[in-house]
Amino acid sequence: MATREEARAARDAKLDALHERLTGQVEALVSGEDWKRAMEFAARFRSRSFNNTLLIEVQHLDAYAKGRVSDPVPSYVAGFKQWQSLGRQVAKGQAGYMIFAPVRGRFATTTPQDPGSWRRLGRFEKPKPGETMRSRVVGAKPAYVWDVSQTTGDPVPERPAPRLLKGHAPKGLWHGLAGLVESAGFAVVRVPGKLAIGGANGMTDFETRTVSVRENMDPAAQVKTLAHELAHVRLHGPDNQDARQHRGIGEVEADSVALMIAAAHGMDTSDYTIPYVAGWASTVKDSSPVEVVKATGERVRSAAVAILDALPTVQVGGGDPPGLTRDRPEPERPETPATSTPAVVEPHRALASMARGL
Repeated sequence: MATREEARAARDAKLDALHERLTGQVEALVSGEDWKRAMEFAARFRSRSFNNTLLIEVQHLDAYAKGRVSDPVPSYVAGFKQWQSLGRQVAKGQAGYMIFAPVRGRFATTTPQDPGSWRRLGRFEKPKPGETMRSRVVGAKPAYVWDVSQTTGDPVPERPAPRLLKGHAPKGLWHGLAGLVESAGFAVVRVPGKLAIGGANGMTDFETRTVSVRENMDPAAQVKTLAHELAHVRLHGPDNQDARQHRGIGEVEADSVALMIAAAHGMDTSDYTIPYVAGWASTVKDSSPVEVVKATGERVRSAAVAILDALPTVQVGGGDPPGLTRDRPEPERPETPATSTPAVVEPHRALASMARGL
């Protein structure tokens, strides 16, 4: 029987292998087509962390290359017991896709305002009378999920999918996005053309608290631009010094959020977004485009998820099979507020930072 040290060493070896694979996949995001594919994939699988969507995608492609699945693009993914709860079983011989799952620790203190006073509780230890208890992610461990194509059983109900005419915006999306902009204290203004806003398609002015979008574009382009500006409103206020000092980071984030929101509504904005993102990522000094893309991935996903969750629109699925009820909360959202300053990370960031849920 393996000792605790041997089990830990085996787990760490799996995490190291996952990290190497993840880093390699992120390297490929420098190309526009790969970035587009990753963002659209993350939009459809937004119940997963950005890093886990990359891991699912690359392992599914491996399975497709080996003939274990019939489609190169995964549809719904879930854990072994989650599929059982939906009346489906993992087919014999189908290997799961290894992803990062969070390891959470419980902490207690009598003075929660003092960051240094928190002590970690043992496995069965209860907080003392008068203590406040919180839990947070302290590490990562391997977990496994399977695509629906690797399972058999009850049919999976299909969600309604948006169908768009060329040049038209999804029903209700403009009003939904405008409502979120206005709820943040900004006025939405349509302007006749680029000259009114310095040659841009849209502009966010934090001093006058206005978001401007030029109206001499197709409705689809207008709604995509509004999504871009909403991302600026939520992520790039005057207190965000990193985005102010490195405009490229802000533009990469804003248009990536817009692409995810568009993808979740069946829109393809890649012809505009891909060269836009690639161009701005290359302008950030002291960081390669790979580092910029990698550092903004989870922040983009979190911002897009928050916006999509608040929209009353018909959207493509979030990656979980329809009807699945998660039996425990999963810490997909970063513990820091979405308006916090992003850090351009090194390729070997601590594994715990990737443990944002199954």
